[in-house]
Amino acid sequence: MNSNSFPAAPQDRGGPAQPLLIVRDLKKHFPVRGGLLTRKRQFVHAVDGVSFSVPKGKTLGIVGESGCGKSTTARLIARLMAADSGSMIFDGDGVEEYGGIHLKEFRRNLQMVFQDSYASLNPRLSITETIAYGPRIHGVPAAEANRLTRDMLARVGLEPDQFGARYPHELSGGQRQRVNIARALAFDPRMVILDEAVAALDKSVQAQVLNLLQELKDERQLTYLFISHDLHVVHYLSDHVMVMYLGEVVETGPVEDIYSQAAHPYTRALLSAVPSMDPDHRTQLPPLIGDPPNPIDLPGGCRFRGRCPHAYPVCETQTPPLMAVGVSPHHLVACHMNNTQSGHPNSSHEISA
Repeated sequence: MNSNSFPAAPQDRGGPAQPLLIVRDLKKHFPVRGGLLTRKRQFVHAVDGVSFSVPKGKTLGIVGESGCGKSTTARLIARLMAADSGSMIFDGDGVEEYGGIHLKEFRRNLQMVFQDSYASLNPRLSITETIAYGPRIHGVPAAEANRLTRDMLARVGLEPDQFGARYPHELSGGQRQRVNIARALAFDPRMVILDEAVAALDKSVQAQVLNLLQELKDERQLTYLFISHDLHVVHYLSDHVMVMYLGEVVETGPVEDIYSQAAHPYTRALLSAVPSMDPDHRTQLPPLIGDPPNPIDLPGGCRFRGRCPHAYPVCETQTPPLMAVGVSPHHLVACHMNNTQSGHPNSSHEISA
């Protein structure tokens, strides 16, 4: 991409050791409309104090059941909705109201690809118009935007002369998602949020798109925030993994630590639910029993305790903090069994399955 297409912005001021994105205590509670006799105002605790960082050039995978707050977290980071509280730092700068990078510049550096490839595109715009629209809004001349569009279509595997004049309904799901990726990369962003971006694709097309994402990441030194319920895909694409449950982070760490030494009972349950081709390691019993508690009236203490086989009275009265587990300072888990001072009878520095 031509370096003159967009205004220059300071990059890597803190060097590679400085995380590209730091999120601190992010919260979002949605008000619930009550009945005539309901006086107390109630809220759905969608995201409840989430903190994490994403190193430059790495992929953070976010996993969890439906309703755990993954997509809401992504939309809060992309500023598609306002957070109730919390802060974000992007390469050393706060975002707009924190005295740093302006929202327009922030959104150019951080793009998002959604799950529904058709709903993400304007059916009245051709593919060329769709990709060129964003750069033109940011001041790129029409001729340069059209050249950029052709380059991006070719890079994601779509022949510009064949696909540029088509409309979204004339493309397959995999082709539309490639268009969405090309549109996001046309801004020359530094970070891309992928919210279930390959979930709606069949496996063969999914593999092609995942390989494309890996190639683009290496070519452009991109940083990904990858949200998915497919743990195989997360393992393939991610460098670090964050596990969420009912709006909170329950475990986070390097991908190999999470997949080989999962420390939280919820994480182990998610991993045990992954289908296995080995007949000697097939799941015989459901990994989790019961439903998550009501997100409006959340229980005290550990939110997972109602479904946890290791629940103990301390889990009802005290909320477990995120603490390092084992020898890795980057592998953190929120479970009383990891805290030798919690009073849990199974507490230890190493949690066995």
